[in-house]
Amino acid sequence: MDIEALLHKESVDTSLENTGKEGALEEMAGLLPEKVLSDKQQFLRDVHARENEGSTGIGFGFAIPHAKSSGVDEAAIAVGKSPAGIEWASMDGQPAEVVFLIAVPEESAGDEHLKILQQLSKKMMDETFRSELKQAGTKEAVIDILSGI
Repeated sequence: MDIEALLHKESVDTSLENTGKEGALEEMAGLLPEKVLSDKQQFLRDVHARENEGSTGIGFGFAIPHAKSSGVDEAAIAVGKSPAGIEWASMDGQPAEVVFLIAVPEESAGDEHLKILQQLSKKMMDETFRSELKQAGTKEAVIDILSGI
């Protein structure tokens, strides 16, 4: 699974405006290209349903909300950074500064989203990786860091 292939330059925002989870998810879904989402609202409902099962805030200032959804036509990832942080009910109680929103089509979701989650989660254990992502100030820098996964 090539993370870089799922990440479009326009799907990266290094200064999210929304500081609440709901608004940030809406803002990030808006970053995904039109070819990715056939039904943005359905995708957001599915993301919220997943969040209701348990927070996707993994700690260290990161959250990985995700959903397999009939509103998604093509797998993709949006990345949002919030210097102020977003309350995400993370495991460590800390706000999310970097959020990865993973969109996967329902019909091809078998293990695709699990592979993406596994790759990202594994990298999150690397303190240098986390620090570099938090400090990245441009879309290009974020993509460069993620292309190493």
